[in-house]
Amino acid sequence: MASLPAYVPGMKIPGAVVLASNESPYGLLPSVAGVLADQAAGVSRYPDMASTRLIEAIAAHHGVAPERVAVGAGSVEVCGQLASATVGEGDEVVFGWRAFEAYPIITTVVGGAAVKVPLTHQHVHDVDAMVAAVTDRTRLVFLCNPNNPTGTAVGADELRRLVDGIPDNVLVVIDEAYREYVDPAAVPDAFGLLGDRPNVAITRTFSKAYALAGLRVGYCLASPDVIAAARKCQVPFSVSGLAQEAAIAALGEGEEVARRAKLTVAERERVRTSLLDSGYDVPPSQANFVWLPLGERTSDFAQACLDGGVIVRPFAGDGVRVTIGIDAENDRFLSIASGFLPS
Repeated sequence: MASLPAYVPGMKIPGAVVLASNESPYGLLPSVAGVLADQAAGVSRYPDMASTRLIEAIAAHHGVAPERVAVGAGSVEVCGQLASATVGEGDEVVFGWRAFEAYPIITTVVGGAAVKVPLTHQHVHDVDAMVAAVTDRTRLVFLCNPNNPTGTAVGADELRRLVDGIPDNVLVVIDEAYREYVDPAAVPDAFGLLGDRPNVAITRTFSKAYALAGLRVGYCLASPDVIAAARKCQVPFSVSGLAQEAAIAALGEGEEVARRAKLTVAERERVRTSLLDSGYDVPPSQANFVWLPLGERTSDFAQACLDGGVIVRPFAGDGVRVTIGIDAENDRFLSIASGFLPS
């Protein structure tokens, strides 16, 4: 336990602009607030542990059988379920680095050995190096697409090459927490592309575009065998009744989710263009954030933002992730960034 890395959440300071946690800046979806009010009286009782209605709604949304859906308290718990189901003591888990910081934590908790594969110089997953890193001890591969914290993504050819190069007895988990923000012409739906592969699982979340970060709902799409194993590893009652009903309502808000995502994408491109014009290196992003690979200047930049009342997410020695907020919040951040000249 002493060697276990701790998950570092974004800071929360009253009065500050919070651009650290990749949350939606637009608040609850219209139908969700009413559902929460209606369901609040039921929290004295346990929820449906099987999340039956939610699973049926997700299955209908994707046009699959309910046996191909598992849920959890955010996609991070679902990733943990998949790791618990597949990884034993000393087994290897391969993932790009830097990627979602929960991957090494999940790996350590289940007794696995993390194999971190460096990203390319363009801050993108090196799928060929990931394939080469797989050994007879590998049981699980995580691919975050778009990647957190860099925002970069791999396309259809790279996804196929990754899965084609990995043995059938190794589970490939494609983490699509930011799917709603991508350009579908550049970043394919992994389930549509690879959903017929029995060793492929796709994770999604309601925490980002669906604006339910505080209620913790995520899910997995996979083969019935993988789903059955994942469900056995779920913490009992981890998805509350409020969360289940809110997620069902949110699924019905597809047009509003798409409208909000379009606003975020437009702001993302504006913020990135402004940063590039100021001399920053900012890789193209397909998520609701941008990445500034500032290296040794990371902590100084994050402190300058904090001094200006803006909270960003630093990864010491690597870079800073900046969530896209509403235009006024982004303008405040850009004003600070323009005064902190990149080297």
